[in-house]
Amino acid sequence: MAKRDFYEVLGVARNASEDDLKKAYRRLAMKHHPDRNPDDKAAEEKFKEAKEAYEVLTDARKRAAYDQFGHAGVDPSAAAGAGAGAGHGRGANFSDIFGDVFGDIFGAGRAGGRPQGGADLRYNLDLSLEDAVHGATVKIRIPTRTPCKVCSGSGAKPGTSPVGCPSCAGQGQVRMQQGFFSIQQTCPRCRGSGKLISDPCVACHGQGWTQEHKTLSVQVPAGVDTGDRIRLSGEGEPSDSGGPPGDLYVQVGIREHPIFSREDNDLFCEVPVSFVTATLGGELDVPTLDGRVKLKVPPETQSGKLFRLRGKGVKPLRGGTTGDLLCKVMVETPVNLNAKQKALLTEFEQALQEGGKKHNPKASSWLDGVKKFFENMQL
Repeated sequence: MAKRDFYEVLGVARNASEDDLKKAYRRLAMKHHPDRNPDDKAAEEKFKEAKEAYEVLTDARKRAAYDQFGHAGVDPSAAAGAGAGAGHGRGANFSDIFGDVFGDIFGAGRAGGRPQGGADLRYNLDLSLEDAVHGATVKIRIPTRTPCKVCSGSGAKPGTSPVGCPSCAGQGQVRMQQGFFSIQQTCPRCRGSGKLISDPCVACHGQGWTQEHKTLSVQVPAGVDTGDRIRLSGEGEPSDSGGPPGDLYVQVGIREHPIFSREDNDLFCEVPVSFVTATLGGELDVPTLDGRVKLKVPPETQSGKLFRLRGKGVKPLRGGTTGDLLCKVMVETPVNLNAKQKALLTEFEQALQEGGKKHNPKASSWLDGVKKFFENMQL
């Protein structure tokens, strides 16, 4: 099945800013996240699709490649196919420029160029809303490759040594000429190492490394949100060709909170209010992420009314005005009433009816609207 356009997946324009991309991804991630849609394969696929689109479009190099070549520019399998028909020439001619384009995008190197760096890694970090808002230091445990202790990283059985690959003369790259085009590609025999191992180490099976685990401290800055990434330079995979290690990208996701929900830098919560307090007014203790505050409820407050507590939201990660806390009042209907309480409410209702429409203006206007609706139907 053909992939959809990444901009279409996120629902943004092709000139969308990084903030636009983040907002679009956060909205889709919250809607389709597997934790919110258990056993829903369709939602899981949409979540994966949105995540892939976000990761490509927020990486400057990948986005440039995607804008120029489409999915082929960021698909490793497509990259391999593209490399088979294009490469470098020997001078600063068209073939050289053509090779530079594909080299930059797909990682094809030149003879005598710098060793290729290790691969970047990603770690998905689930944070509580409190840690995301206030910042935290989080310990994570990730797999890592370390040189084999038995063969000291050579990959050869102790007492033996690797030999130079005859196909590439130990360079790890072979050049193929086709007309005035030439292409340099990884040697298929030694897979770019430039060496062959006839008697591999039994501990690492000739790879020269074993997998272990390491613990890292991640400094989470205050104000991060779902979709943000924290880069740990040099904590990715080591290079097989002597280049620098890759980076580790910690992808932030915020767990659902039992009280608050977040939209950009604002927080939202629902506050249950008794019938009496909503009618007569009063004060309520309202939770915030910094402690309790008093909320004054004026008399005759209706259910659903929003109260804004300024500055009680989230301080933006990149500076700016701190968001607000919006409290939605939900008037709670009494339950489990005894006979005396029911009698008092009945008496109270009768007293309201004697007072006319002024006590229930919304209900009265609604009933007038219903009456008019049926009268129009009969015309």
